[in-house]
Amino acid sequence: MTAPADVTPVTGRGGRRPRVLQVVQRFFPEMGGLETHVAEVASRLAATGEFDLTVLATDRSGTLPRSETVAGLDVVRRRSYPREGDLYLSPGLPAVVARGDWDLVHVQGVNTLTPPLAMLAAVASRTPFVLTFHSGGHSSSRRTAMRDTQYRVLAPLLRRAQRLVAVSRFERSAFAAVTGLPEDRFSVIPNGGALPPSPSGASPVPGRIVSSGRLERYKGHHRVVDALPLVRARVPGATLVVLGAGPFEGELRARAASLGVADAVTIRSLPPADRAAMAQELSAAGVMAAMSDYEAHPVGVMEAVTLGLPVVGADVAGIGDLVEDGLVRGIAPDSSPQALADALVAELQAVAARGGTPHQPRALDLPTWETSAAATAEVYRTALRAVRR
Repeated sequence: MTAPADVTPVTGRGGRRPRVLQVVQRFFPEMGGLETHVAEVASRLAATGEFDLTVLATDRSGTLPRSETVAGLDVVRRRSYPREGDLYLSPGLPAVVARGDWDLVHVQGVNTLTPPLAMLAAVASRTPFVLTFHSGGHSSSRRTAMRDTQYRVLAPLLRRAQRLVAVSRFERSAFAAVTGLPEDRFSVIPNGGALPPSPSGASPVPGRIVSSGRLERYKGHHRVVDALPLVRARVPGATLVVLGAGPFEGELRARAASLGVADAVTIRSLPPADRAAMAQELSAAGVMAAMSDYEAHPVGVMEAVTLGLPVVGADVAGIGDLVEDGLVRGIAPDSSPQALADALVAELQAVAARGGTPHQPRALDLPTWETSAAATAEVYRTALRAVRR
């Protein structure tokens, strides 16, 4: 993947640097794939000096600073509700969008109440905006069933965007159908997959499986727990490390105990900004299991692929793109525990056959956070040029 060819800078009002506001439901210190994407891309955009960039996020807790600098980024927060839910209704957010004299608003995400509030405020203040979907799954079957209706209700707002950005081919096709817009109105900018180099000489622990992501049911960690006893029958001593935090932890531990593998399952979370720790965890695994019901373009899987860690994943949504590209070993999302165990064992045995040598990054032109930032900058330039025509 290469950076866009046209990198001619554009200016904002009065010849200044364009003032860009990125709007996202959550930002560090809260963790997740979306938070990682925004931090990685926004920090690189700000470092170029081409854009005057601010991040606007919400705060359900009411305890985070209303404004601060995080990783070199100006971050503004406004309270959102409910405190324990994931709707992110923020009454104070539209005023920041509408009264900030922004040249461009970049709405990050589409699943909560934050994006429509930001889009409505941009329209009301006649501020051009672009939107990156970052669509995702949900543990509630009712919320999942409502997704298509939700997206169709948003379609009139989405059609007013200067540019729509998908993080995968799957997402572009899905939202082109929802909005009725041609696919050439969309840019595809995958998540980056770069991590710090793995520790020198680090070898995978024999039989170790890793499953990474927030502890929600739709993330599919329980499917890996269900398969673990079958894996251990053929790979004695096999273990599972689940990297994440969230409300599903208790059920995962109870499930492991009921299957007699509690001692073989470790659950721990990593600081979201500690990419070196993630590199170390992935380097120590023999295979990653990625059995989520829905991922638009999973950051964790891209990171594993970048390091050369084999991945077994559900052949659906954005992971399906990686299966199609030959980067992930795909299995049907509704596969039995035995089918998942068979795929995991095959990868573990292949790693063992190498004699425990460290994983080798694949010689592939994988997207990086640098290419993601470069492509996003060109989306900004294109949107700003279009406004001035």
